Amino acid sequence: MSLKTYIYLIACVTLISCSEQEKTTDPGILFNQGGYPFATEHEGTYYYTMQTPGCDSIILYTSPDIESLTSARQKIVFTYADLNMHNFYSPELHRINGKWYIYFEADNGNSDNHQLFVLENPSENPMQGEWTAHGPIITNDEWNFGIHPTSLTVGQKQFLLWSGWPKRRLESETQCIFIAEMENPWTLKSRRVMISMPQYEWERQWINPDGSRSAYPIFVNENPQAFISPDNRNVVVAYSASGIWTVFNTLGLLYAPIGSDLLDPKSWTKLPEPQFIPDHNSGIFGTSNVSIVASHSKDRQYLLYQAKHNDSTGNIVNDIRMKEISWSERGLPVFRQP
Repeated sequence: MSLKTYIYLIACVTLISCSEQEKTTDPGILFNQGGYPFATEHEGTYYYTMQTPGCDSIILYTSPDIESLTSARQKIVFTYADLNMHNFYSPELHRINGKWYIYFEADNGNSDNHQLFVLENPSENPMQGEWTAHGPIITNDEWNFGIHPTSLTVGQKQFLLWSGWPKRRLESETQCIFIAEMENPWTLKSRRVMISMPQYEWERQWINPDGSRSAYPIFVNENPQAFISPDNRNVVVAYSASGIWTVFNTLGLLYAPIGSDLLDPKSWTKLPEPQFIPDHNSGIFGTSNVSIVASHSKDRQYLLYQAKHNDSTGNIVNDIRMKEISWSERGLPVFRQP
């Protein structure tokens, strides 16, 4: 797909109103607002987190099955007052070595100062027990800016992936995907390694069709989500490309063979085209920021994702949706269309 075709498609999508598509009755919508969904299953129970509208707290949801997340029990596990920080973005819950950890980012009120943090809870049930904060996680000596941390365990090794800057921003900004091995859940063992940077035009969009834009050029690879394919063939990383404030925000994909050195950039292959593109009749765009979780029986895989549509007044609305996906013989996810 050429960039011209891609931009035309997204521009057409933004012209379709919510009233025409009746988005409020769409069974695929889990939450009518929110962002950065993440779900995991542990011993027959599902746990879910997402970025709250106020970005001032971390809320954990629990449900016996994936289909009933909308009626899940919820608990506030952390607030800005607990850390004296602001802008709690993209929290994720992970089970590591018998304990629960929530990775997230926060800053001191200046968005240029995002850093990575993790909460630890030794309780068997993450809805119970006490959460202890660790961090910031030191990602590099020169500058510790980082956003959207996620964890992946392969064999006996834990890895952290996140989005960060190669250098401190001056007149432009480039967000890249980094990976590092962990000494423990809050300390890096290796130096960070860049595995993706915005190189294609569909990853470098920062100006909307109406001319609205960020204050300076920002090229974006962010919010990495790492999965091991069901056939145990590949480590797959989905990521968000282009500015989240634009109508061109979309999903990119990287993968590396399961037995390869994940700290070697040469192990990783980036697909040259954006993934999970809706057709122009759907009224949906900006399909990015995903999470994959399996059914109890492990025979079905569900994609939770953030999407945008225009409401009846033309304003852009973010919602959280879910759909079933499959995997190809190459060990890659088949998203099809939203």
